[in-house]
Amino acid sequence: MRIASFLALAAIAGAAPAYAQGAASVVAIKAGRLVDAQAEKVLINQVILVSGKRITMVGPAASTPIPAGASVIDLSDATVAPGFVDTHTHVTGDAQTSFYESYNVSGPREAIFGVMNARKTLLAGFTTIRNVGAGSFSDVALRDGIERGDVMGPRVFASGPALGITGGHCDENNLAPEFDYQAQGVADGVDEVRKMVRRNIKYGADLIKYCGTGGVFSKGDTPGAPQYTFDEAKAIIDEAHSLGRTVAVHAHGAEGIKIAIRAGVDSIEHASLVDDEGIRMAKKAGTVFSMDIYNTDYTQSEGEKNGVPEEYLQKDRDIADIQRENFRKALKAGVKLSYGTDAGVYPNGDNAKQFAIMVRYGMTPMQAIVAATKTGAELLEREADFGAIAPGRFADIVAVRADPLADVTALEHIEFVMKEGAVYLGQPAECAAAPSSWPCEPAALR
Repeated sequence: MRIASFLALAAIAGAAPAYAQGAASVVAIKAGRLVDAQAEKVLINQVILVSGKRITMVGPAASTPIPAGASVIDLSDATVAPGFVDTHTHVTGDAQTSFYESYNVSGPREAIFGVMNARKTLLAGFTTIRNVGAGSFSDVALRDGIERGDVMGPRVFASGPALGITGGHCDENNLAPEFDYQAQGVADGVDEVRKMVRRNIKYGADLIKYCGTGGVFSKGDTPGAPQYTFDEAKAIIDEAHSLGRTVAVHAHGAEGIKIAIRAGVDSIEHASLVDDEGIRMAKKAGTVFSMDIYNTDYTQSEGEKNGVPEEYLQKDRDIADIQRENFRKALKAGVKLSYGTDAGVYPNGDNAKQFAIMVRYGMTPMQAIVAATKTGAELLEREADFGAIAPGRFADIVAVRADPLADVTALEHIEFVMKEGAVYLGQPAECAAAPSSWPCEPAALR
C-alpha cells in the first residue's frame, strides 16, 4: 500500500499542474454556520468574499452583497472554520517505517515522505503546520517546494534538525561506538549551541527546536531527566530570539520544563510530567503548551507491529495517562494550549483525531478549534495572516456538513479545503469556482 501511494504521489509531483487559479477573481462563499475563532462563537448565514489569496470581507448574508460576476461556493448547509494549524509535526517522517528500516532512510527519502504527507495533511484540513525536527533540512526543502508550487501541501514552518546533547533524546544512541555517529543537531556547551542555532538559521530554519529532557522514542534516557543546563537553554533561546526566530523545546520532565520557561522559551512540546509550579510559571509567562495527547493511542495499538522497541512502548505507557491529566490541569489553570499532535509518530493525515481527545480531557469543541486556529497562529507570530476567517487573512477555510460543536469527531471527515483562495477538496462545483494549481480531490472520495 505504501509503495503504491508513493508511486502515485511521485507521478503527481513530477507532472505539470493540471489547473491554474484565476487572477485575483472574486469568490463568494456562503457559510451556513461560521466558526468565529476570535470571538469564540458561531455566526449564522454569513458571506465570505475572497480576492486572490486573501479574504476581503465577512458579513451577514442579508447585508453583504455578492459582486456581479463573482464565483459562488455554496456552503449554506455546512459549518465553516479557519484552516487548522498543527504546531507539532514531523511531516517528513513515516510512522509505518519499522525501527530497522529507519536506518535506511536518507535525507532525500525523508523529503519524499514529506511530499506524500504534505498532501494528506492539507486534505485533512490543516493548512498550516509547524514542523519540529527533520533530518538534512528535508522540511525546509519541502516548505520551499510548496511555496514555489512544486508540491501540494500546507504552509510549513520548518525547524530543520533539532538541537540536543550528546547521548540525549535528539542524538542517535542505537549504534555501537565503532560507528562514531551523532545526530545532525548535537551540540554541547554555550558556544556550541549558539553556533548550531546560527547554522540552522543559515540553512533556512523558521524556528529552533531543542530537546530539553529525555524522551519516549530514544534509547537509554528517561523522559523526566533534564538534558540541557539553564545556561545552554538560555543561549539557544537568546540567540534564536535575537535572529527573529521562536523556540520550541521538547520537554517531558518537570525540571526541564521549568528551565525552559525561566530561559524564555516560546512553547513546551509534550509537557507530560509538568508539576503545579511549572503550570503556574507557564501561565504567568504566557508560555504555550503543545501537548500531543492523541498519539499514544496509535503507539500502543500499532507500535509493536511497526517494530517500535519495547523500551519505547513502556516509556509511552508510563507517561501517557499522566500527560493527559496534566493537560486537564493546564487547561483549568488557564495555560495557553495549542493543537500539537506529533504527527509522524502516528500517520500524517490523521491529525484531526486529536480533537476528540482534547474534548475528552476537558476542552469544549470550540476551545479545541481555537487551539487549532487562533492559538496556533499566535504561537507562530502570524495571527495577521491566518488562524481566523477575517478580512486581510489568507483565505484558509475548511468545512464539514455535520456540526462539530455537537460532535467534534466530524472534523475527522473534512469535506471542503481552501488554502490561500484555492480549493483542494470539495464538490465539483466548489472545485471549479476557485481552482488550485493541483487537481481538486472530490469530497465524496474521502
